[in-house]
Amino acid sequence: MEKPRRKTFTIVLLLLAPPLWGQTAASREAQATAVDGVSWLRHLHKALNESAMGRTWDLGPSAPMPGETTPRWEPTLSTSSAQVLTLHGADLYRLNCQGCHGAAGLGTPPEISSVIGPVQATSVAVILARSKKVGQELSRAAANTMAQQAEAALMQRLHKGGQAMPAFGYLSETEIRSTVAYLEQLADVPRAAQRQETVQESRYRVGEYIVKSTCHVCHSAAGPNPSPKQIYDGEIPPLSTLTTRMNLPEFVRKVTQGAPIIMGDPALPYRGRMPVFRYLTPDEAVDAYMYLMLYPPHE
Repeated sequence: MEKPRRKTFTIVLLLLAPPLWGQTAASREAQATAVDGVSWLRHLHKALNESAMGRTWDLGPSAPMPGETTPRWEPTLSTSSAQVLTLHGADLYRLNCQGCHGAAGLGTPPEISSVIGPVQATSVAVILARSKKVGQELSRAAANTMAQQAEAALMQRLHKGGQAMPAFGYLSETEIRSTVAYLEQLADVPRAAQRQETVQESRYRVGEYIVKSTCHVCHSAAGPNPSPKQIYDGEIPPLSTLTTRMNLPEFVRKVTQGAPIIMGDPALPYRGRMPVFRYLTPDEAVDAYMYLMLYPPHE
């Protein structure tokens, strides 16, 4: 039964794939590039289980016990063949930031900071309201200076990263502006709803967002393909081997639903430590897989 399901999935993918192969006029501002370098965890010299991400991410269902059967899984994909997607700031935040900072932007302090305070600090209205609440006299000019300094610090963090936060240099100014507008709405900054923006992007850019902002946190771009025993001992496969380690249906299931790996003699299911990203759709997981194939990771 497995082979017919994979054949059906491949046929659906072929219907969806053409938009990924050409660059559209609407997305020329931000061209996709391959992911490179070591993972962010390796950059920080941390093991997954030592990080806030490893302690709090959704690890999905447990591996089945011997003799148990798992429910049959079928991907639910869109039939849209649109070459360009309209993304809102909420989408950009979800695809680039939510994996670490969570849906509400609160993070996992102290390792992963909340984005709410730094964003509120860029608002003159919020600064004046806070100063009034504590009985301090603050001029609008002084509040404006403080807001400009906070905004510069926020943009610096987004462009260049920080001690524990990777940079988002792959995002264009338009994409960053749209993301920040949503961050303001998330932080309840006055009139933020009026400043929301949309961007037009190709599907491979969606895949690039996911891989660079989320997958690359744990997976280095390139390197040797680890053995099952090495994975069991905690080795994380590089992104360059993911498309050969598992096919597209397996990748989509692993990312969006979670799936155990099989190892040992006799072969037994083992859950592993890869988080499940339930906020990603199967189509977006396809985008990530296709991005890795079209733009091979390198050192």
